[in-house]
Amino acid sequence: MNSANRRFVRESRLLTPHQFSFVFAQAIPAVSSTITILARHNELEFPRLGITVAKKKVKLAAQRNRFKRCVRESFRLHAHELPNVDIIVLAKQGVHKLDNASIHQQIEQLWKRLSKRCR
Repeated sequence: MNSANRRFVRESRLLTPHQFSFVFAQAIPAVSSTITILARHNELEFPRLGITVAKKKVKLAAQRNRFKRCVRESFRLHAHELPNVDIIVLAKQGVHKLDNASIHQQIEQLWKRLSKRCR
C-alpha cells in the first residue's frame, strides 16, 4: 500500500465519550517520558485513534495542535501495521518542548511496543 492510500478518515477516529471510556476501562499501556498510549482491542477490521492534550499539560493551542498533527500523521503512516485496537494518545508534561522529529521518533517506538503487547 502506498502512502497516497493511507488516509485518516472519520472511521479511523474515536469520536464519542463512550468510545474513549471503553478504552480507559481496560487499557493496554505503552509509556514514554512525555507520551502515553492506551489501547484496547476492538471488533473492527482496523485501528482507531483518539488524542487528548490537556491545557494544563500544554498551555498554548498552537503547541497542542502541532502535537496532534504529528500523532495523526504517524498513525496514518503506521495504521496498516497496527492490530485492530482503539488507541488513545495522551500528552504528558514537557511534550511541547519536543521538536516534530522527536515526537515522531517516540510515537514510532510506542507503536512498535503497542503492537507487541496487543498481538
